[in-house]
Amino acid sequence: MTVARVALVLVSHSRAAAEGVAEIAAQMAPDVAIVAAGGTPEGIGTSFDRVLDAIEEGSAAAQEGSAADGAGVAVLTDLGSAVLTAESVLEAVDEDVAARVRLVDGPFLEGAVAAAVRAQQGGDLDEVVTAGEAAGDWSTSRTASTRDGAVAAQPPAPGAAPDGEAARRTVVLRNPLGLHARPAALLARAVADLGVPLTVDGVDGASVLALMALGAAGGHELVVEASGPGAPEAVDAVVRLVDEGFGEV
Repeated sequence: MTVARVALVLVSHSRAAAEGVAEIAAQMAPDVAIVAAGGTPEGIGTSFDRVLDAIEEGSAAAQEGSAADGAGVAVLTDLGSAVLTAESVLEAVDEDVAARVRLVDGPFLEGAVAAAVRAQQGGDLDEVVTAGEAAGDWSTSRTASTRDGAVAAQPPAPGAAPDGEAARRTVVLRNPLGLHARPAALLARAVADLGVPLTVDGVDGASVLALMALGAAGGHELVVEASGPGAPEAVDAVVRLVDEGFGEV
């Protein structure tokens, strides 16, 4: 198994909460080291020793994944005192370890999911942290929705070239459960690997949170659009992936 160059550490006041979020994120990012550091030996709270062990484990995994620039550990926390515990740990560890660790100022669940998927896509530490923090926009707004729950169209994905080659196709979502977490993550990873700005129903196809926020149910007709070099091939690849049902049909 190839290990991503960025690991995640999830610090929660509850062991069950940390492990639960880690389980969700791991389903979307199987090659990312995700370490849960929740609770204390007595129960609810945060443990200096558990966070320390988790950061050291994550740091070792990230270095195993890649010794290149951009390797490191992204730490997500659930409540303010968890931040204080994580900061205390970073003050105590070796400087070379602390230099490769970043605290993510984003929502615990959504941030972990977004950060994990970006790490799975090969993002470096800065990119993973940015993804986790940007998830706060989704957790508070859930995007602008229409009355029937569909997400309103968003601007084209960043970097789109409106004057270049363009392609547009529609495809029926065959998954009975719709575009839930697992297929959304697979789709986002595929779009990122294609390297072509592409939207699905008007949202960035490389954003797992944007795709999940669509609330697309089974039978929904997705509109796949791309522009720039390689647009037709990228659209065809995404349509094939959706039509195959992400291995669930």
